Amino acid sequence: MNKTRLFKKTLLAATIALSTQQAMAAGFQLNAQSATGLGRAFAGDAVIADNASVMARNPAAMALFDKMSLSLGFESITTMIEVKDATYNGVPGVVGDTDDVGGTSIAPNIHLIVPVNDKFAWGVNAYTNFGTKTEFSSSYVASEYGGTTDVKSFNLGLAGSYRANEHLSVGLGLDAIYGQGTFQRYAGSVLGGALGAPAGTPLVDVDGADGWAFGFNVGAVYELDENNRFGLAYRYSPEFTAKDDEGQEITLPLPDIAEFSGYHKIDNTQFAVHYSIQWIGWGDFDNIEIDNLDATKSPIATQLAALQGSSKYTKAYAWQDGWHYSIGGTYYLNSDWTLRAGYMYDTSAQDDVRSISVPDSDRQWLSAGFTYNVDSASNIDFGFTYLIGEDIAVTEDSAQTVLTATTRADAVLVGLQYSRSF
Repeated sequence: MNKTRLFKKTLLAATIALSTQQAMAAGFQLNAQSATGLGRAFAGDAVIADNASVMARNPAAMALFDKMSLSLGFESITTMIEVKDATYNGVPGVVGDTDDVGGTSIAPNIHLIVPVNDKFAWGVNAYTNFGTKTEFSSSYVASEYGGTTDVKSFNLGLAGSYRANEHLSVGLGLDAIYGQGTFQRYAGSVLGGALGAPAGTPLVDVDGADGWAFGFNVGAVYELDENNRFGLAYRYSPEFTAKDDEGQEITLPLPDIAEFSGYHKIDNTQFAVHYSIQWIGWGDFDNIEIDNLDATKSPIATQLAALQGSSKYTKAYAWQDGWHYSIGGTYYLNSDWTLRAGYMYDTSAQDDVRSISVPDSDRQWLSAGFTYNVDSASNIDFGFTYLIGEDIAVTEDSAQTVLTATTRADAVLVGLQYSRSF
């Protein structure tokens, strides 16, 4: 009974933390489910099952547990975003270099797996899958392209698994997704002059819109033997609509995700190799739509929408599907320490249409971490990743002005986690 009350209190505390923290990243997708996964660049994370956080990647992997297992932790995400070498309407030097549009945030997570018998298990968790934030200065000359973009999503999950036989297990999960979004753009001096409005006039201002959406995930695990297994998982992410206090609605199409993972512990050694290939359906992210515009907060967007015979303001993104390729290794040093490392190549979601407000590129993840076993039932995990982006040339002209610039987004991710079996 005491353990049940403790878990309920812990879940409540983590849920409150999730609802009050910002989840930032250079891109839209976050890998913030576990410090363990972070330390190996999430290679093999849909099947390794070294703690309860695996249920966030593959619900079928809960069948690999024979004891109630709890994991809770957090990930610190620090983004270093640069926008440099800019020209505005063909004039260099008007827009200065900026490197202060990123920031640091904390993304907590909690996972619980409860085996019922040797066939069934169930679990609950709370974490985040998507989030991004960039905030340009209010004096930024090209503020129709800068402004504030802030998206946060928090995933509350319930899942079950079934072991069909000694080799095959399957799982199903349901996701309740709470999200918040802020999208603010203002007319720069050139655009304001063309529209007969002062610089700083709101183009569109949707602040603190929120709402709920629902998705699901399915998975399978195939075990060749105790040292070799494969995992396959698919997550359906819904189109998400959030509404602010004035009734303005912002609609974001979230991507579906599919992942294949493998884990192989080499016979008569203390070493294992693991890998993952993940597909992210960013091709569905074609545009952001803002409907039911408020003429007071978003006067220019309201006028533009009216000229098009619509109540919607649309910002085109036209992204492409993304891929993650990761490989890692684990060294079981002794009964107290486990060491791990990994590498991921992460392809850009942006294609022909690029944006300074959500800078993106192909990225490389360099990761390392460890587990320290406190005792036979509990351990502490630490993970570290340095994420290396690329310099990307960006041209924006959707507001009838032209901004060219070079963007770059790097990041440092640090995770800490406590896990226990009961």
